[in-house]
Parts: sequence; C-alpha cells; structure tokens
Amino acid sequence: MTHLHRIGALLSLLMAAPSGARSQSSAAPRTPLSVPVRPEVVRGLYVNRWAVLDGRIWQLIDVATTTEVNALVIDVKDDRGYVLYKSRVALAREIGADTVNPVPADRIRAVLDTMRARHIFPIARIVVAKDPLLADARPDWAVQRRADGSPWLDANGKPWLDAHHREIWAYAADLATEAAQLGFGEIQFDYVRFPDDPRLAREARFQLAHGRPRAQVIHEQLGFLKSKLAPLKVPMAIDVFGLTTTDTSDMGIGQRWEDFATQADVVLPMTYPSHYSTGMYGLENPNAHPYEVIDRAMRDARVRNARFSNAPKIVPWYQDFTLGEPPYRAPQLRAQMQAGYDNDVRSWILWNAGSQYTVDALRPAIQSAAEEKTRRP
Repeated sequence: MTHLHRIGALLSLLMAAPSGARSQSSAAPRTPLSVPVRPEVVRGLYVNRWAVLDGRIWQLIDVATTTEVNALVIDVKDDRGYVLYKSRVALAREIGADTVNPVPADRIRAVLDTMRARHIFPIARIVVAKDPLLADARPDWAVQRRADGSPWLDANGKPWLDAHHREIWAYAADLATEAAQLGFGEIQFDYVRFPDDPRLAREARFQLAHGRPRAQVIHEQLGFLKSKLAPLKVPMAIDVFGLTTTDTSDMGIGQRWEDFATQADVVLPMTYPSHYSTGMYGLENPNAHPYEVIDRAMRDARVRNARFSNAPKIVPWYQDFTLGEPPYRAPQLRAQMQAGYDNDVRSWILWNAGSQYTVDALRPAIQSAAEEKTRRP
C-alpha cells in the first residue's frame, strides 16, 4: 500500500468515527504530548493553505521523507488574514478569520501526527501586520490616511494594520499559543513591519508613534511577542527583508538588524536574488548571480550577528521561483545553498508561493558540514 493510500485509509477511518466524536474533534485537534524538537540544521519548504486543503501536503511530506528536507512551514494565518483551521481565539472567530475553507481538525491532526512520526519539524507561519481582514473589521487599528483618518490603502487597494497597536501583536500571540498547543514546534512571524510603500511617508499618520523611530517600535513589539511565547517553550522566528543583512537603516519599514535580532530565536532573511536591485553588490543583474548574492548577504549577516552574545540562528529563505532571467532551476537553487554552506549557514527554507518545488535540486540526505562546504553546485 502506498503512503497516499495509507493516509487515505487513515482519513476514511477518522471520518467514519461516530458523529459525536467527529463533531468534538472538529472543534480543535487534541494537544500533543510533547513539543517537537527543533533539528540543529533546518531545511524546509513553505506550504500554503491550499496545499493543505487539496491534499498536496502529503506529496510534500513524501518529499521531506525522501530528501534532505526535514521541516515544513505551514500557513496558520496568511496575508489575507485567514486562519488555517477552526480557532478557539475569540478575535479570529469574531471577525470570521476561520470561516473560509477551514481545514478539518482531523486532517490537521493527521498531518501533524504523520510529520511527527516521520521526524519532519512543523513550523507555523503567522502573518502579523498585513491582515486586511482584521484591518477592515477594526479600522481604528489600521494605518490611517493623514488627510481624513480613513484607512490607508496599499497599491492593491488593501488596508494594513498599524504596527504601533499592541492589540494586533496580542492577536498574533494568541494564534501562536494555539498553534503550539496543536503541535507546531516553532512559530514564525511574517510581516513584522510597516508597509514598504514610498507613499506612506506623505500619506499616512501614526498617532501612537510618539516620536519613536519605526525600528524601535518593531523592537518593542517583538519583545512583547517574545514574552508571550516564552512559556510555550517553542522557538520564535521572524521573517525579514533580505536587504536587512546589509542595509544599516530600517529602510522605512522598521526592520534594522541591530533592533530585531535580539528579540527572536531565529531570523529568516528573505534573500531572493530577484529582489535585489540593479547594481546591488556590484552586480548588473543580481538575479543572474544567485551564489554571489547569497554569499554577500550571509557574510554581512554573520558580521551583524557577531555583535550579540545571544545572537539568533540565521535561516535564509531561498528562491525557488522564476522572476526575470534566468529561469530558476536546480543549478540556481544549489548555487544559493552552496553560498550558505560556504559561510557556515547550513539551514535554509525554500519559498514558492504555490508550494511547487524543484525536487531535483534536493539531495537525499543532509551531509556533514565539511562535505557540504567542499561540494560545489
């Protein structure tokens, strides 16, 4: 019997349970007996909510079982504001964040139990400030237009939450607590920043700033999250712009390495070569030089990190998608990985918005540090 057939049989058994038991399990999956142990080297894939809904997650679990991948980053709250499953968090229920295609509790339980059995580390991704659902429900928590106090809208016509409001961070903390209790071994917060829009400075107002630089605000809010997660005994991770490894300003979004690094256990710079501008690192087309971009980004990150006695782990996001020339295939992925290994950064997570990955770029198993550092892409 294949793995997919075994899982199908398991789900059939779960759905065939007595109706009382089934309705009870749909309220929330049971709490695991212990917190999953984080691997020393983490190599992961991003899993969007649709991959969990349509069953493709089982294919990704198979990929992790047969390759060097040992972690999956699963959207618990995405950048539209929707929560993956029916939630016990009051605010999520109040605004309907868990009402659009929630994944059944028995499927979440089957996924997490299968990952645990196969030693695949489960990471919960929770988006914070980019939450148009909550911003529409609580316009007083949204970034406001200076002209009339109405919600400021980004280029896609969507409102953003104002990172000054403690309530939005408390909401993220509540969702993180729930995810940890379900069995996720690490909480990864994304969009821990202000919008990256040049119009913001002239169009928006922030009445709670009280003269504080944005980097200080993010520092303080991350400190609040860290205090809330401490009792959970799970690592706290944050996604940050790739350029934070090199740029010494906060780039207007509130992310400056020296301000956020001490507030997290793991920092994940999004070092996608396609996102670096012409001339960056002396490269006319950074996208065409994945090794050189990651090499420089990781060198700079390690220098910045070395200033702290309690420095976070560095786990870069690598690009597994094509945006411009050249197309990104196995050689481009391996070039990014190799640049990390050559800088003693052995962990990574691959990003593909559709959760479709270049499997032939993956090796069967994690090698030793010495073997990886001497092997070229």
